[in-house]
Amino acid sequence: MIYTVTFNPAIDYVVHPASLTLGEVNRSSAEEIYFGGKGINVSAVLKELGFQSKALGFTAGFTGDAIEKGVAEMGINADFVRLKTGISRINVKINSAEETEINCQGPDIDSDALDALFAKLDKIGAGDLLVLAGSIPKSLPADIYERILAQLSGRGARYAVDATGELLLNVLKYEPFLVKPNNFELGELFGVKLNSLADIEKYARKLHEMGAKNVLVSMAGDGALLVDEYGRTHSCGVCKGKVINSVGAGDSMVAGFIAGVLSQAECGDTQTIDYAHALKLGTAAGGATAFSEGLAKRNTIDELFETL
Repeated sequence: MIYTVTFNPAIDYVVHPASLTLGEVNRSSAEEIYFGGKGINVSAVLKELGFQSKALGFTAGFTGDAIEKGVAEMGINADFVRLKTGISRINVKINSAEETEINCQGPDIDSDALDALFAKLDKIGAGDLLVLAGSIPKSLPADIYERILAQLSGRGARYAVDATGELLLNVLKYEPFLVKPNNFELGELFGVKLNSLADIEKYARKLHEMGAKNVLVSMAGDGALLVDEYGRTHSCGVCKGKVINSVGAGDSMVAGFIAGVLSQAECGDTQTIDYAHALKLGTAAGGATAFSEGLAKRNTIDELFETL
């Protein structure tokens, strides 16, 4: 089973004004509502690619009700912890000449709710894969990722971690199956500026040496680079198309990569994974989301995969 954790699910309210002028009334020509958060996004794209997962996290208030209903309508199996107070957040995404985002804080998560999440995570065992993605709400301990992986250590589960800074560095000792920084985040991890593909590979290999089995680095318009668990380096160019929406593109890449690996395992080839294939599927899934109003759909992913 695949599990995803979204500590701070959100309603994303996307508006499309022709222009945005601060201090004045701006009118939108169209609006959309999406239910997400990084883990939920991963679950949604995995479903498009034929893999069911269980989405874990926290919801609260009337917005939490809407998120739970919306996620269920997306066909995602969710098992959220319901908070007693507060409301799940609404994020405002303004798509004008440039993308502007206002991401809200979300509800406080108390110790009882956190214990309830750990009880759900305690079901994870051998052969399962856990996806931890995104920042941590202020009400949670800063070492929450470490605590989760410490609890699961030695059970034979695999972990994918899409995080930045100390959140990522501090879990490398648990040898995560996948980490996915972008090139800027990779440089920040080591306090350096990465000026070339050789620099990016050098520091991706450092993460590999520090414990990460697969290091997937997204590089925006320059494609993606992967140092795989065998120590091999792969690169993939960027998909061609018009960028409409960048929200969820990185999560979609994570989902595509995981699906690319697991599809080979389903075929019985578990000894030598074709990571170049997984990288291409991750790149296609990320591009399909970037070129769509919402998250990637299977037909768009398949079309882009054939162009890489």
